[in-house]
Amino acid sequence: MPHATDQSAARTSWFHERQSAWLYQRLARVETEPKKQALFIALGQAAEEQAASWATYLPDGAPTFQPSLRARLVAALVSRLGPSRLKGPLIALKLRGLSVYGSAPAGHPMPMHLDDVGRRHRGLSGGNLRAAIFGINDGLLSNASLILGVAGAGMGTHGLLTSGVAGLLAGALAMAAGEYVSVRSQREMFEYQIGLEREELAEYPDEEAEELALIYTARGMDPTQARAMAQELVKFPERALDALAREELGLNPDDLGSPIGAALASFVAFSIGAALPLVPFLIGMPMPGAAVVAASGTLAILFLVGMVVSLYSGRSALIGGLRLLAIGACALAATYGIGHLFGVVAT
Repeated sequence: MPHATDQSAARTSWFHERQSAWLYQRLARVETEPKKQALFIALGQAAEEQAASWATYLPDGAPTFQPSLRARLVAALVSRLGPSRLKGPLIALKLRGLSVYGSAPAGHPMPMHLDDVGRRHRGLSGGNLRAAIFGINDGLLSNASLILGVAGAGMGTHGLLTSGVAGLLAGALAMAAGEYVSVRSQREMFEYQIGLEREELAEYPDEEAEELALIYTARGMDPTQARAMAQELVKFPERALDALAREELGLNPDDLGSPIGAALASFVAFSIGAALPLVPFLIGMPMPGAAVVAASGTLAILFLVGMVVSLYSGRSALIGGLRLLAIGACALAATYGIGHLFGVVAT
């Protein structure tokens, strides 16, 4: 009989394979393209076979299978949003075959044609999304903390509402201004670097072509083919500049970031997040119930945000949610306690 440690490892391996098979089955159910559906069915069958193999190492055979909370959440989202939009969380769950939804996050496929240069970067943009996610989370926690701090000081509903609205406007404007300055400065720096590259390309096209050829050769392309592609590429200055910016500078000229877009996204997102703790006061709930509802709602949303973030990190959804909930609870408790202390001192 295998050692207890071996049995534990076998049980873990069995669970992962069995969960993978379960997820592949759900992917096959929602996939509408026959080839992709057949791929997931085959991968699911292979995972089932692997799970059965691992089960032979368990003294009592395969136990009752119950997918993890993270897997159930991802499966539910896949059924509503589709697999392609959940590729990141699915990869974090160690599923294979997801390259059918586009290039995988890791790796850099070698371009084999002039039109392939830079293709994997086109259409990708995450700056505004990052600003929106950060804005909602920051607005929610900062304004809830402000409201709880004022509540702890003993201020009435009208004062709480006034403070909350002021905190919303001040925070949203500050976030928007900061995001604008940050993205504007970054964009100007990138534009300057690309401008220098444009000048070098115009003045030294052969040298720039050779640099590009060396980069492609270092990544595995045949040197003769790399040099031929680079020489052909520099005949089209804009394409050559695009490739040089990506390969030499590590920049995506199509995604330098919009300062106005980032500022607006940040302003709107912060405002939405900061408005949520104000809802109990806006609908006329009396104190202290309104403050309790505001705090409870804030913690519930933070827990959900933590769970969603964990889908992309590969960590436990429950731990991710509890971690963000604990951080929020500490912040709310601290501001309420400080507000109460100042309220007592003031009286």
